[in-house]
Amino acid sequence: TSLNIQNHPLNLLLKSSISTTMKLSLASLALLAASASAFTAVTPAGRASTSLNILAGTQSATERVANVMAARPEENEAIDALVKKNFPGAISNKAMETKIASILEAKGFTPANTLLCTSLCCDELARNLEDDLNKVYGHNFNLGGLSGFPFAGNTGFGAMSAHVPDDGFCLLVHGPHVGISKDGVIGKVERSGIALVDNCCGSAIAASNYLKGITDGSANINPGIQLFSDFQQGAVQELILPHGKRLNDADDRMKELPYALYDSQDVLVRDIIESGKGGIKQGLALLGGIQINTGPDTDDYFHPLRFDYYDSDGNMVGSMLSKL
Repeated sequence: TSLNIQNHPLNLLLKSSISTTMKLSLASLALLAASASAFTAVTPAGRASTSLNILAGTQSATERVANVMAARPEENEAIDALVKKNFPGAISNKAMETKIASILEAKGFTPANTLLCTSLCCDELARNLEDDLNKVYGHNFNLGGLSGFPFAGNTGFGAMSAHVPDDGFCLLVHGPHVGISKDGVIGKVERSGIALVDNCCGSAIAASNYLKGITDGSANINPGIQLFSDFQQGAVQELILPHGKRLNDADDRMKELPYALYDSQDVLVRDIIESGKGGIKQGLALLGGIQINTGPDTDDYFHPLRFDYYDSDGNMVGSMLSKL
């Protein structure tokens, strides 16, 4: 008898298996192709280079500052006189931000090509200036920690530099902060929603008290000074040690405290810039000084102590402080 191989059950099973395998193979190839396309570099629409627009839009920095300041309350003459009496050289945030935008605009800084970098205290009051500048230049890269020290260090600065647009600039703002109450008490400030007139800056005052305990001999030996759970405050206390005599001799310890902290920070920040200057793109503007926080219904102030410009080679080529 002849065997009908064509319709044999084994042959039909084999054909079915081959067909299923081919379908799976085609499906697998399609999946692989789709996966590969997900990793294919695609040039974003409307983008001709690798330059990054930090803040989209066509408004200039000076126009953005004007918009931010339009919503601010009128200057409080009593607070203005109080701040400037206690901190000669201080100017309102409103005046300083307006001048900064204009000065840097002349050097080519725009909202689209400038990365804002800050090293300010963790305290929410230190965000007032930062928030204003965010509205002008976009989100900031944060180097700072307690009291405004640049705890992100060389690694943080290197990462920040890599984020600056290829043809762009960096504005770096740093410094400690201090409060002044409406009654003129330095180191205290009214806070929104809190009845207590609170310490400002708490970290700085704690470090000052630690230092005073050392200089007057009342401090206890602390074997946990470098505890990881509070290492930033431990570092602030160590970094203020060279200013013990200066603070003891000061007529007003709370008034002198932010300037002592600034001097330590200034050394650190400039050393970090020197170490990482190879990452500077077109240029870097360094603004350093003291933030002066007032009550929730009045403008804050800033005492600028350094406003330097670094060129694309990382050389400090001029001070712009006199323009503020």
